[in-house]
Amino acid sequence: MVKTCKKIGILASYNGSGFETIQKAIEAGILDAKVCVIITNNSNAGVLGKAKNYNIDSFVINSKIFPNENLDLKIAQILKDYNCDYIFLSGYMKKIEENLLKFFPKKIINTHPAILPSIYGGAGMYGSFVHEAVVKNGEKKSGCTIHYIDENYDEGETILIKELELSKDETAKSLEEKIKELEKIAIVEAFKKVLEEE
Repeated sequence: MVKTCKKIGILASYNGSGFETIQKAIEAGILDAKVCVIITNNSNAGVLGKAKNYNIDSFVINSKIFPNENLDLKIAQILKDYNCDYIFLSGYMKKIEENLLKFFPKKIINTHPAILPSIYGGAGMYGSFVHEAVVKNGEKKSGCTIHYIDENYDEGETILIKELELSKDETAKSLEEKIKELEKIAIVEAFKKVLEEE
């Protein structure tokens, strides 16, 4: 049987740095995949410019543009139209609803800037809030978790975890920078693992 290149759809709210990590890994021949569509809920998202640069189709889906439509269903339909095999959440700030979960079971992948499961996951635990809490609590280590999405925040099945030691003078800002670099490695490794297990 001929192995076909897997298609990845991206959901992003801001700059989509995780998307760019995947795109660069694809271009370098590390991942046998293709990013085929990018969807954002933010008309001013930096990821839209990146999509244009890479010549990837993009859509803005939010309640201002589509006031009377089921946005979850609309997003799911676009991803289906592009025959996406996987969906990656690149800093997507909306909760994933039932239609997406129904159409793409165990196909939606997220990165979280802490080790899960832990108190550093769940509603409200994202970005700098996570790192501030980790440093405040005097943790010795942190990391990032790549996981599948389910109906609850940060509770889906883990694909892989990367850890790092905190330095004695660690700040939330310095930890955030370290985790961002760690996430780049973790995202590529996770997709490599998922694609190879197909």
